[in-house]
Amino acid sequence: MDIRPIKSEKDYEKALKRLENIFDASPESEDGDEAEILSLLIENYENQYYPIEAPDPVEAIKIRMEEMNIRQKDLVEVFGGKSGVSEVLNRKKGLTVEMIRKLEEMLHLSASILVTDYQLNK
Repeated sequence: MDIRPIKSEKDYEKALKRLENIFDASPESEDGDEAEILSLLIENYENQYYPIEAPDPVEAIKIRMEEMNIRQKDLVEVFGGKSGVSEVLNRKKGLTVEMIRKLEEMLHLSASILVTDYQLNK
């Protein structure tokens, strides 16, 4: 087992290739230990050089709606009417504290995602 820190794109590619070769190794084996360590090193490198940003509140709502098979009409109570749903999802109107509370409960979204600033279309 020759594990080294991932310091470059070349190191990263080499680690990915090695992990692919030993991915199915038994967790109780030396290759299994190496796969676990490589996974952590790769994850650390990706978090540093390929960060994935959280979606803005409207995108988060749309993603969760799709995941939960919820339609716009199902959100009428949250947004105070059909036009409210349309205005928020089309970025014409921002979320209120009351909407955020209801969305957090209904869609199980963290309020920290919903209170993030985002661009409105005026």
